[in-house]
Amino acid sequence: MPHNPLEAAALRWVPGNGPVDVRPLTAGLVNDSWQVARDGRLYSLRMSQSIGAELGVDRDWECRVLAQASAAGLAPAVVRCEPGGNLLIAEWVNGRPWTAEEAQALPNIQSMARLLHRVHALPIPQPARVMSPRSWIEHYAAAASHGETAGRRSRDLHFAADSRLDRWSALPAADPVLCHGDLHRLNLMVADRLMLLDWEYAHVTDPFWDLAGWISNNDWTEETASVLLAIYLGHIAGPAELERMRLLAWLYDYVCLVWSELYLSRQPGTQQQLETSGGAEAAFAEAAFAEAALAGATRTVSVRAEELASRLANALR
Repeated sequence: MPHNPLEAAALRWVPGNGPVDVRPLTAGLVNDSWQVARDGRLYSLRMSQSIGAELGVDRDWECRVLAQASAAGLAPAVVRCEPGGNLLIAEWVNGRPWTAEEAQALPNIQSMARLLHRVHALPIPQPARVMSPRSWIEHYAAAASHGETAGRRSRDLHFAADSRLDRWSALPAADPVLCHGDLHRLNLMVADRLMLLDWEYAHVTDPFWDLAGWISNNDWTEETASVLLAIYLGHIAGPAELERMRLLAWLYDYVCLVWSELYLSRQPGTQQQLETSGGAEAAFAEAAFAEAALAGATRTVSVRAEELASRLANALR
């Protein structure tokens, strides 16, 4: 008999007939993950937290995107995706992310450009989730209006975002493509090939949005960013392309800042883990793991928010 709902979910959905060995991996910002061993094979099991929708996650759309991405070899093979149950099971992939230094190596910049071309060539599931930088900002502003996050943003940054959105909209429009939307090194898996994890923020938009995310999340200089842009384009970027990249990189940082402020205002507690776990010992163990992970995630987001606010403000000077 399963000892808790997690084990019950693993027994029900992970392929095989034998017992399951479930080991915690991470308790992330909007998901908790485990490695599951069954019948000699390994899988990843992800359970989503309820805060996801408020932070802009669409689980139905994510499942449809993952079907395309995994079929193209751009994501681990999906075993089960249940948006209603906030459950994702995929085949385990042995790999690792790039280090910051590896990400800046020219061969790897070239590999990332090729990877982005493959992502942006994926068929777009219908109905498409079309989002723009303005859409994300408006979504988080609406969510923040129910709490106390809006006052944290400086008026100067708010006006600067509006100005940059107008300038971006005035540039020649790019054909929208399917973008991953959350490109950073921990979402990149280096195995027998490059694969991407965590497609929950995927959407249809300007292809430069993914480049902006990779550049911003790696804290790259404009010189390094221009190398990626030139390789992606296949030519040295012109003035309009450089301006589009600069504007989207700033706006990506701003979207991440307002996301961070919203997340920090909605920190979940560990009471739910205590209430849903089976047995006192398992309950306290899971709660302790969740509490420690939450504290670490909160510190990481808080520090990053300060870095983003500083970088955004410096760009206005």
